[in-house]
Amino acid sequence: MSRRAVVLLSGGLDSATTLALARADGFEPACLLVHYGQRHAVELERARAVARAQGVSDVRVVTVDLRAIGGSALTADVPVPKDRPAGARAEGIPVTYVPARNTVFLALALGLAETLGATDVYIGVNAVDYSGYPDCRPEFIRAFEALANLATRAGVEGAQFQIHAPLSGMTKAEIIRTGMRLGVDYALTHSCYDPDREGRACGRCDSCLIRREGFRAAGVPDPTVYAR
Repeated sequence: MSRRAVVLLSGGLDSATTLALARADGFEPACLLVHYGQRHAVELERARAVARAQGVSDVRVVTVDLRAIGGSALTADVPVPKDRPAGARAEGIPVTYVPARNTVFLALALGLAETLGATDVYIGVNAVDYSGYPDCRPEFIRAFEALANLATRAGVEGAQFQIHAPLSGMTKAEIIRTGMRLGVDYALTHSCYDPDREGRACGRCDSCLIRREGFRAAGVPDPTVYAR
């Protein structure tokens, strides 16, 4: 009988690869999608497509409108930075950082895991080719794991939760190669922070640039449909 795990699935390249890795680890995933008021909500449609393609039937959507908090170009009327060189992307925390997003996401995933009797949660954060978000760092993941074992009935009763962040130390090219080996269809995924009305990627935001550079470094054709 397969073990259950909760996989946070955004519809992006990283989370699609993380789902494939959870399945390769022998888990039967429940995918949790979060509609948080993001300007790129097209990613939720892509997440459902990714889940279907990987044979996952248990897909759940939670709505938490982080626009009430704002403070990010993804949840407020703030321009998404475009055409930033790699050096600029490596400096500071960009305005696309969403305050407390991964803390909220992991808390929701933890609640679902406890309900399902699962002790494993997967999240596709990356600490190498990323935009400097503090809640993508390994120390955050370990801290949340400790919290999970303190804050739940299951943890108090002896269960040991594990937060898996299998992409944490990988470059984007390594992630793409891993996904290709596992059969991930990256044409289904969406990474752009500022897509057009038809859901096409802008090709100019930090996320698009990191994605495009990753495919180039991996030597894999980029299947992304760009607006221009």
